[in-house]
Amino acid sequence: MRTPVMDALNELVEEDSVSFHFPGHKGRKTNIDWERLMPMIDTTETIGMDNLLEPTGIIKESQVEASKVYNSKYTIYGVNGSTGSNYIALSAITNKGDKILVQRNCHKSVYNSMILNDLEPVYIYPNYNSFYESTTGVDPENVRKALEEHSDIKAVILTSPNYYGICSDIKTIAQIVHEKNIILVVDEAHGPHLPFSDQYPESAIVSGADIVIHSTHKTLPSLTQTSLIHVCSDRVDINKLRDRYQLYTTTSPSYLFTLSNEMSVAFMNEEGRKRLDDNYDYLLDVRKRLEDIDGVTVLEKDERDETIFDLDKSRILIDMRGYKGAELKSILYKDFNIRMEMNDYYSALAMSTVMNTKEDFEALISAMESISSREVRKPIRDLTIDMPRPKVVMRPSEAYFGKKKLVDLKDSIGRIVATPIIPYPPGVPLLATGEEVTKEVYEFMLFLLENDINLVNLSEEKKKIVVVE
Repeated sequence: MRTPVMDALNELVEEDSVSFHFPGHKGRKTNIDWERLMPMIDTTETIGMDNLLEPTGIIKESQVEASKVYNSKYTIYGVNGSTGSNYIALSAITNKGDKILVQRNCHKSVYNSMILNDLEPVYIYPNYNSFYESTTGVDPENVRKALEEHSDIKAVILTSPNYYGICSDIKTIAQIVHEKNIILVVDEAHGPHLPFSDQYPESAIVSGADIVIHSTHKTLPSLTQTSLIHVCSDRVDINKLRDRYQLYTTTSPSYLFTLSNEMSVAFMNEEGRKRLDDNYDYLLDVRKRLEDIDGVTVLEKDERDETIFDLDKSRILIDMRGYKGAELKSILYKDFNIRMEMNDYYSALAMSTVMNTKEDFEALISAMESISSREVRKPIRDLTIDMPRPKVVMRPSEAYFGKKKLVDLKDSIGRIVATPIIPYPPGVPLLATGEEVTKEVYEFMLFLLENDINLVNLSEEKKKIVVVE
């Protein structure tokens, strides 16, 4: 048979492009000699090994070591990404039918978890910064207000940092949540590196969250699909968490992922700490040099926006005057062999980790200088891209498991979606299951499609949508 996946991967390996996208290892060697280990590393629960679902030996010891490094009460290795870890966490702290407070721009896995656990969401929206045309953080007072209006909320889940590295004030939010004796989960998928340097934003682990989820593959040198679940308080029932872990985790967990989790944490605890600290001042210089290029704006902490409580400087969101984000991302790849992580309408995102070299950053700066020297373009500020606020009509599980039908997108206004409509990346639902397609949302979908933003779950060449019948 033809082998298109192998062919594409071989081309990628030979390409030798500069990587500012996931995974965090950037394709570079770390502390694992994969070539030597690979023949035997794909093993199972054989003699001398352990069982990830019920660890009693080496995996238990490894997770204890990781817990010590992260200063958590309990740490579990996830092998289905933060997606699976979010399923486990939310099911461990709720019961069927519970009401939860959800940051509206959480990852799609949070919405899937609400379907799986039959949860009722109350949404809290992040701030929208019109200067940077970007979604920023959550106002703690909005959390307080939501909890006062809905006294039956059982749990809160927030995302911090977001895709752009923006962190909310988790410490204040945790205090507000705990005053109500409610559990706080923070999807910190983009921040597993934060605890390894005081120069970066404070991790939710030490800011008061009860459970923190980390995607080790995002910013640590770990394989795609690896994650960590950290329990940080006595409010969490560990036995229930372990039970839900067994429910959602494959019965054939990969030792490749288990080892990758272990070694990426070990790497960060040793060499990684120094690299993070050494890189920090250089990152500040890189950001300044980019800002000094004519036409370039880099997202920074905005004193006018208190919801940008802190900012992870390793994320570089670049706006180039006169260029849409998709065009800038395409030019950087096609003309300069630089792969950016993602783009929105206005900007392109460079996601850096400890595995990026100074040569990588110099290549990015040089490329942006070259683009700036081309024809002068007028600024693009033709619209606001704040996320619409659809009407919630029914709980996600009711819509998802109800009777469905496929209709033309143009006929969808007023209908209730049965599957979420998700711009990807970053994986935040534009329409969550159970929400109504308003005229505003319909027009925003058309806008995204016209600007080459991929919308997941539209059918038949993006012309049809699944709705509740």
